[in-house]
Amino acid sequence: MSNPINNVENKTVIITGASSGIGEATAGLLASRGAKVVLGARRTERLDQIAREIEAAGGSAMPHPVDVTSADSVKALVYNAQNLFGRVDAIFNNAGVMPLAPMSELKTDEWDNMINVNIRGVLNGIAAVLPLFEKQGGGHVINTASIGAHAVVPSGAVYCATKYAVWAISDGLRQENKNVRVTTISPGVVETELGHDISDPTTKELLTQFRQVALTPDAIARAVLYAIDQPADVDVNELIVRPTASAF
Repeated sequence: MSNPINNVENKTVIITGASSGIGEATAGLLASRGAKVVLGARRTERLDQIAREIEAAGGSAMPHPVDVTSADSVKALVYNAQNLFGRVDAIFNNAGVMPLAPMSELKTDEWDNMINVNIRGVLNGIAAVLPLFEKQGGGHVINTASIGAHAVVPSGAVYCATKYAVWAISDGLRQENKNVRVTTISPGVVETELGHDISDPTTKELLTQFRQVALTPDAIARAVLYAIDQPADVDVNELIVRPTASAF
């Protein structure tokens, strides 16, 4: 039997939120399959370490600081990736925050931060690559939504709203572009740093209990790999990835 075609090899993939969790796991997996990964996040020391580990394993990685809430910062990330590797084949808009709290706590600063990172961050990523993809005649936008895009939970109203926005933006983008593939990844409960910024103690404890049944980040990385690895005429529109033992 012949080996399957590797549609990931030599593709340049930009990953935001790459300094830990799902982003880090995805970078390592894609690099192991021959992709050239561009690692974007604010924690430059972590990015440098991850890039060194990928290169030590024989992969290709470029660390690059980025603030996804800044359109100019994301444009610089894409510009430098294109300059180094010659093109950009995919962007994984994965950066996100989840400071859950009941709405009655009126944590409006946290609401603003979720809107800026989870929604504007995705829009900035799309805006930075779309002209390039149109010029190239193709490309792939992958956005991290959440199971929260499909089911609202107490203390998660604003977070779930931002993730539903990601879902809606992704599907609208898909419908508008015949040459650009668009994939929405909706993880269930995953063991990541997401939620480390929860300031409400009751909600923080609930999240700890919730994560007693959780996936590891590599499960989501494999979903991203699956979507990218499809032939150019196949667009995997959405993947919901939950722990088998989880009802939510």
